[in-house]
Amino acid sequence: MPEQNRTDPLRAEPLAPLGNVNLEQYLLHGRRQVRQLLQELIGGHALISAHPSPGKNSFLTALITLSDNDDWLFFDVSPDPVINRHCLQADQLICATEFEKIRIQFSLSRITEAQIEGRAAFAAPVPNTLLRLQRREYYRLHVPLAHGLVCRLPAEGEAPLRPRIEARVLDISAGGLALHLPSGGTGLSIGCTLQDCRLTLPQGEPLSVELEVRNISRQNGRNGSETLRIGCRFVDLPPTADTQIQRYIFRTERERCALERGGL
Repeated sequence: MPEQNRTDPLRAEPLAPLGNVNLEQYLLHGRRQVRQLLQELIGGHALISAHPSPGKNSFLTALITLSDNDDWLFFDVSPDPVINRHCLQADQLICATEFEKIRIQFSLSRITEAQIEGRAAFAAPVPNTLLRLQRREYYRLHVPLAHGLVCRLPAEGEAPLRPRIEARVLDISAGGLALHLPSGGTGLSIGCTLQDCRLTLPQGEPLSVELEVRNISRQNGRNGSETLRIGCRFVDLPPTADTQIQRYIFRTERERCALERGGL
């Protein structure tokens, strides 16, 4: 077991706010609360999506146990040695999961190699904070115009060569997105389901997602033109798509915060 440094406990940096939402209100700070939630994830065999850093491959892991003094957390390594090396070199490992319809996110630092019952594992100091969100509390990232984020929707009664409807993405979260469309000719209604929509994130291949339209509002532009804001939720979002969307949100928010601090 790694030697614990009691004079230098892990100081997990609070996650930056997404959009206009302050994450502080959703953070668990208490030692007992944090460890109790980690024990629930261990007992529930929750799969954790771990992100070493932007541009590096994420991987699925599971929490194994806490140390006897509850100061260290042990979790499974990746079968890919390259990803394991990235984890050991990373300043921070961002971990996210959904457990009992609650999104849980936390950061780990000072990752080291360990052995648990004869098998390879990672160890890290238990984080000081955990982010705990109900599904309805997913934050939405307001997409920068410069990113040109689009989602291509199947046209009504789509024929093989009929072009898709291209909609600009206004904001996005792990639960859904908002689209901007001209007011005429969309054929969309509240409650309808759109299959095989193509969401294109920067630096990635288009993701095939299924959307359910939850609300439609009309907006008037300065020139008098009318447009639609379409609020949609993801339906059975594949884990790979969820990971890429989360990675995009983390990267965009990190860049925004760095610009505000004058770091870029």
